[in-house]
Amino acid sequence: MSNVLNLAPECHPTNELEVPVVRSAYDLTPDQVLLSQEHYESEVRSYPRRLPIAIKTSRGVIVEDTKGQVYLDCLAGAGALPLGYNHSEINQVLINQINAGVPYQTLDLTTPSKEAFTKAVMQFLPTNFAKTARIQFCGPSGADAVEAAIKLAKLYTKRNTMLSFHGAYHGMTNGSLALTGNLGAKSRRTGLMSDVHFMPFPYHLRCKFGLGGEQGASQSIRYIESVLCDDESGITKPAAIIVEPIQGEGGVLPAPKEWLQALRRITTEHGILLIFDEIQCGIGRSGDHFAFEASGIEPDILILSKAIGGSMPMSVILFHEKFDCWSAGEHTGTFRGNQLAMASGAKTLEIIQRDNLTENAATRGEQLRSGLRRIQANFPQIGEVRGRGLMNGVEMIKPGQINNLGHPEADPELAAKIQRAALELGLIIEKGGRQGAVLRFLPPLIISEVQINFVIDTFEKAIQLAAGAQ
Repeated sequence: MSNVLNLAPECHPTNELEVPVVRSAYDLTPDQVLLSQEHYESEVRSYPRRLPIAIKTSRGVIVEDTKGQVYLDCLAGAGALPLGYNHSEINQVLINQINAGVPYQTLDLTTPSKEAFTKAVMQFLPTNFAKTARIQFCGPSGADAVEAAIKLAKLYTKRNTMLSFHGAYHGMTNGSLALTGNLGAKSRRTGLMSDVHFMPFPYHLRCKFGLGGEQGASQSIRYIESVLCDDESGITKPAAIIVEPIQGEGGVLPAPKEWLQALRRITTEHGILLIFDEIQCGIGRSGDHFAFEASGIEPDILILSKAIGGSMPMSVILFHEKFDCWSAGEHTGTFRGNQLAMASGAKTLEIIQRDNLTENAATRGEQLRSGLRRIQANFPQIGEVRGRGLMNGVEMIKPGQINNLGHPEADPELAAKIQRAALELGLIIEKGGRQGAVLRFLPPLIISEVQINFVIDTFEKAIQLAAGAQ
C-alpha cells in the first residue's frame, strides 16, 4: 500500500506518515497483539471484531498496523479526530501545556486554558446564539453531556416526558440509552429512564409513511404535531425533543432543513425545549460549523463532544442563559476540567477556521458522494448514497427484494463483506444503520482531493470483490 503514503494533502505536510522503530516490552508480534487483546479484553469490545487490526503508528488520515499494512482511515475515532492523527500543531500545544506545568485536571476551577477554550467555542458558535449562551462543562463522554441536557430540560420545564426519534443514537448511559433507537443495545436492559417516546425521522428509502422525500418529511411533522395536540394521544407534554440534525449511527440520515424549521416552530409553540445532539455531526463535519446552521434556526440546548476536544476527551452543553436554572453542584463530574482537552480543543477550532476546513468538508464531501453515485449506477446493490459534508453513508440492499412495508430488503452480509474487502485494500470504513447495512464514511476534515479519489477507487474495488463473491 505504498501508494497510500503519498496521499497527504500538500497543504498539510505533517500528514506524511512516519514509521518510527519501536522496541519495548509491548513490541509483540502482530498476531500476539491481537490474540492478547482477545484474551484479556471483555466481550463488550466491538470495533476489533469488524476491524481486526492493531495500530502501530498514525499521521493525518493514515494509519499503519503492526504488520506494516497501511490504511486510509475514514473512521477517525468515530468522528473525534477532526484534524486526523498526530497533527503537529495539536501535538505542540499538548507539549507546551505539559511543559508549562498546567494541571491535567482542575474540576471546575478556571485556568487561562479554560478561558481561552470558552472564548474559542463562543467565537465558533453562530453570532446570535453566542450572545446569550452559557457553557456547561460535563464529564469526558458525550453521554454525560446528554444526561446533563436531559436533567436541565426537566428542571426548567418541570416536566418529565422526552421525545426522541427512530434511528437516534445518544449514548450508552441510563438516560442517553433510553433515548437511543437501537434495540440491540437495549434488548437485555431493564430500568432505563421512563417516559421516553419515539417519533418518525425523515428517511427517504424507508419512510414510515410509504412516501419518502418531502412528502414523507411533511407527514413526520404532521404526526408529531398531531401527537402534541391530541389530548387522547397517551403522551404527556414533553420537557424536550432531542434530535441529531444528521443521524449518524442510525445510518447517516440528514434531516431536511424544512423539517428542522418545522420542528423548531412546533417546540416553540408548545413550550418544549429543542435539544440538538451534534456530538458527531458538529464542529465542521457537515460543511458548516454546526449542522443546524443550514436550517437557519437555533436550538435551546446544544450538545457537543468528540471533535470539540480536538481528539482529547471533552463534552459540553450550550444553552440560552434563561435556561440556566441549576443549583450549585447539581450536575458535577471529576473530569470536567480536562486542561489538555481545552488546549487542544481551542487550537482545533482555530485551525478549522484558519484552514477553511468546513469548506473543505463541503467540497470533499460532494466529491465523495459524486464518486459513490457513479459507482451506484453500476451496482444495483447500492440502495442509496446520502450525507452532508464529510458524513456520508451507502446503504446496501438486495435488488428486487421488497419487505412487507414496501421497503427494499437490507443486505447486512454484503455490507460486512465490503467493509472487510475495503480493509484488505487499505481503507477503513464503518458500518451502521438498519441491520448494519449502511457503510459509513467519516474521514478527518483535512482529507484531500487525491485522498478522496483513493477512497472512491478503493471502495469500488471492494464492492466488486464482495459482490463477485456472492
